[in-house]
Amino acid sequence: MVTLDVPWTDRAFRVMGTHARILAHGDPPGAVDRACDSLAALERAWSRFLPESELSLLNATGGGHPVIVSPSTFTLISHAIDAWRHTEGRFDPTGLAALASWGYDRTFDAVVRDDQAGQSGTFEFGTFEFGEPSAAPRALTGCAAIQLDPIVRAVTLPVGLNLDLGGIGKGYAADLVTQELIDAGAWAACVDLGGDLRVMGPGPYDDAWETTFDAPDLATLIGRLRFDHGAVATSTRLRRRWRRGGVMLHHLLDPATGAPADSGLATVTVIAGDAWWAEVLAKAAFVAGPVAGVRLLEQSGVEGLLVADDGTVIETAGLAAFRS
Repeated sequence: MVTLDVPWTDRAFRVMGTHARILAHGDPPGAVDRACDSLAALERAWSRFLPESELSLLNATGGGHPVIVSPSTFTLISHAIDAWRHTEGRFDPTGLAALASWGYDRTFDAVVRDDQAGQSGTFEFGTFEFGEPSAAPRALTGCAAIQLDPIVRAVTLPVGLNLDLGGIGKGYAADLVTQELIDAGAWAACVDLGGDLRVMGPGPYDDAWETTFDAPDLATLIGRLRFDHGAVATSTRLRRRWRRGGVMLHHLLDPATGAPADSGLATVTVIAGDAWWAEVLAKAAFVAGPVAGVRLLEQSGVEGLLVADDGTVIETAGLAAFRS
């Protein structure tokens, strides 16, 4: 039960290239400040846009020999490989080179600041005009040849393979930092990283948590989702998109082609126990398409909502229990 005379701490800021928010009920001295610092530290470890990040340094080795990484990075890479196997390759963290070839080789903030090539647009929901791909699209490599040594936390990438851990990294960061707040003594906590969020403890709405959708039409149609623990993540082609040769592209690649996925879906939202798992399954279901996507979510034991390109809404059987 929420104790009303104990205040909630509400902190909004930017991290990991997105809008972030932390809610904590009963903020032990400095806990939220430390949580913000933890998210910044994880960004410094996992960002593909920071040349000194742990991920960038791992990628820069060129592969072919083991590299010892931190415990959190080793776990994140392990999760990514497990996710690749579970989704039969629909989630694939080996698409860094393909993303760069399509033009997503910088942060979107940097794209907005850089007008030297005559590009224009607005951040996140904007339209950008790029030249032709730097390489012909091809299927992503997959994770089969990545070697992990849990004894010394060593990762061996195949020669020429680079990892992109952006989406799953945001989910795992939300999981880690929410747990950190609870371990520090918060009675309840929520970490929201651009709509990928994890909650623990009784929420502010009669001890539950509620979230809505970014798209106003969808929010009006579906209402809010209500849950008492766990995570929510969304994958959508309506953000981080740009034009090339008059064709709208987005950052969610189909591993089978190495090109932006054209699955008939616009958005997938997933409710799961962990944010990294919700993020993985949202992306995999998006790539799979309406029918196979629903089947993947139900076989994975999670609930979800899929929105087709024509606006049709498809739900897993159990999603109705989460509507407020």
